[in-house]
Amino acid sequence: MPRFQPWAHARDEALRGLRGVLTDIDDTLTCEGAIEPAALAALHRLSEAGVPVIATTGRPAGWSEPCVTDWPVRAVVAENGGVLLQRTQGGGVLREFTVEPPERAARWQRLQACAAEILATVPGATLATDSPGRLTDIAVDHSEHAGLDAAGIAATLACMRRHGLTATVSSIHVNGWIGEHSKWSGAHWAVQRALGRGFDATEWLYVGDSTNDQLMFERVGASVGVANIARFVPQLAVLPAWVTAAERGRGFAEVAERLLAVRASPR
Repeated sequence: MPRFQPWAHARDEALRGLRGVLTDIDDTLTCEGAIEPAALAALHRLSEAGVPVIATTGRPAGWSEPCVTDWPVRAVVAENGGVLLQRTQGGGVLREFTVEPPERAARWQRLQACAAEILATVPGATLATDSPGRLTDIAVDHSEHAGLDAAGIAATLACMRRHGLTATVSSIHVNGWIGEHSKWSGAHWAVQRALGRGFDATEWLYVGDSTNDQLMFERVGASVGVANIARFVPQLAVLPAWVTAAERGRGFAEVAERLLAVRASPR
């Protein structure tokens, strides 16, 4: 498998045509659940320069609402593509879903049955502390507030898949949901709804840090992993094109600094 290159080695020509940034949240913008000051400052600089940023996350809709209201992002795709959040003109949050309420209710019952089986059969499994804010998925903690070893993660994934769920592993949780949505479909949805245009992957940069970012690394050619992605490299089938020198939010700031420098430089 080809190795990623240092972000500092990215050629200006590969970055000039980019019109926006898609980014993961946990351990890409944040450290221990809070956005790092360098990342928040970078989001403000990108916004001031007219570069739209859309965040995509496995976090729940409830947890993600302050990200929409407090950060200069155009939208947040929460629950791995299940919910789209945008700031309203009045300062509130508009929620949109991939399916109508009756289907959401039916899926919710299936998700709860799966969660109950995981808790009953996987030693040490606990639901993520942000579970009360989840509307379209379930999440099992493996590294945020509780530990779950590799065997436990594998057993959780297997149980989710037996129940017909799509399942992925982020830097902190094992997430499972019903439906074909993903960060990729969420990017299409968010760009259309927030910016009023179609999503063209060649116009966007994606920044992430873990195995649940692989689909975006594969389909968005201009992709960057923050340095802490090193933890997941043995499990990655697809790597980003580049990797930053710094970890987490400082790595994101490194990405923003370079993008803005390229935009400001003469052709």
